[in-house]
Amino acid sequence: MVAALGCALLLAAFTDIRGRIVENWLNAGIALAAPLYWWASGYQLWPDMAIQIAVAALVFAIFAGVFAIGAMGGGDVKLIGALALWLPFQQLIFMLLVMSIAGGVLTAAMAVVHKIRKSKDNLEIPYAVAIAAGGLWVLGASNFNHFA
Repeated sequence: MVAALGCALLLAAFTDIRGRIVENWLNAGIALAAPLYWWASGYQLWPDMAIQIAVAALVFAIFAGVFAIGAMGGGDVKLIGALALWLPFQQLIFMLLVMSIAGGVLTAAMAVVHKIRKSKDNLEIPYAVAIAAGGLWVLGASNFNHFA
């Protein structure tokens, strides 16, 4: 299941680079697969799943505010919320940290390219790339780093 999530994150990044959109069906698939992951991981209905849903809803609400001020796309917000369903709190915080750093680097690089090209269009950042980087980093660290 973790490999499928990784593939879904890569697909989200690819589609965001290509067309500046993260499809709703992809976000829904990530979100709807989370309960299967919980079940396979031995989560209990109470409090594990309830806490996971509450934290994901809080993360979604915070980033919906970022969307409301025009700083992030709706597909990116939904992707963060769906990914939050998969990650325990500490991993989620680390993912958000890595995502923020990757997003800053991505934004700086895109701004330089935008300026070099002297583009008159608004700068649009494919932020699913940063979200996927954070998610893949955390998934890799938690599943392949036996020293963590």
